[in-house]
Amino acid sequence: MTPEQIRAALLAWYDGNARELAWRVGPADHAGGVRADPYRVWLSEVMLQQTTVPHATPYFLKFTARWPTVSDLAAEEDGEVMAAWAGLGYYARARNLLACARAVARDHGGVFPDTEEGLRALPGLGPYTAAAVGAIAFDRPTNVVDGNVERVMARLFAVEAPLPDAKPELKALAAGLVREDRPGDWAQALMDLGATVCRPKSPLCDRCPLTAACAGLATGAPESFPRRTAKAERPHRHGVAYILTRGDRVALVRRPPKGLLGGMLALPTSDWRTARFSEPEARAAAPAAADWRPVGEVEHGFTHFTLTLTLLRAEGDADGVIWSPRRDLDALPSVFLKAAKAGLSNLL
Repeated sequence: MTPEQIRAALLAWYDGNARELAWRVGPADHAGGVRADPYRVWLSEVMLQQTTVPHATPYFLKFTARWPTVSDLAAEEDGEVMAAWAGLGYYARARNLLACARAVARDHGGVFPDTEEGLRALPGLGPYTAAAVGAIAFDRPTNVVDGNVERVMARLFAVEAPLPDAKPELKALAAGLVREDRPGDWAQALMDLGATVCRPKSPLCDRCPLTAACAGLATGAPESFPRRTAKAERPHRHGVAYILTRGDRVALVRRPPKGLLGGMLALPTSDWRTARFSEPEARAAAPAAADWRPVGEVEHGFTHFTLTLTLLRAEGDADGVIWSPRRDLDALPSVFLKAAKAGLSNLL
């Protein structure tokens, strides 16, 4: 198949099989002149980084109901947005989200720039997000390459170089299929193909509109693409989380604005290190003098390391903490919500 035949086949498939997504203008409506809201496109793309559609959708609906425009979001306090983001992970995205929203409101009158270059100049917008917003919201012929598109390209062209070294080649192959015609639909068609048919495991090749062109399928093992180098084992760290209660309230702290989980509410913790804490060390690092008792431990995985948190609980008081009702702990980041639930399990 020629590039034009590949495009025609995939766009025809998309016209009949596009996913219905909360932030998407479908191909029929788009053909009828409906244009996507750049704010909703941008917000969805930021949320979908490292997150699945089913997990991101409730957050998207909550954000757009509470902050229907980028200017509404820009005017909100940091803590409110960070709390609403809790559970989506990768919290630097929430800080970048606010920085970008405020730049759009302050410098662009609440209107997103309509070119890839203008979008790239906004804080927190990398090449992928700028290309995605440019294509989907403004029909710019940008080259939108996410993990789904990389997988489609690797299989379609049977790229032997492993990831991540193959990324420039995969991006160049994807660029060779971009045209002025229907660039937003094309970007979303590739994403949908990768998400629903050309899946990481057990690809549904019998449902693919591009089987006649797929060199990976011709090898007999399309699922072996993209090739990957062996991942290094993630280091493991240990820490202590302190669950200090006062009646039905739990002591929380706000983490420093920069760094892992920056700006988020959290349980007080020790530092995180490679060696496990002895009981005297754990008690010495506690946020207050109290009768600390061990109540178990939890495991959590971050992108670059795994963590074991030993849990100590006590009833008492402390300076410089934020007292939160137990019923409101769902706003904590996943690792601290997990620790709080485990540490309070026999009290709830």
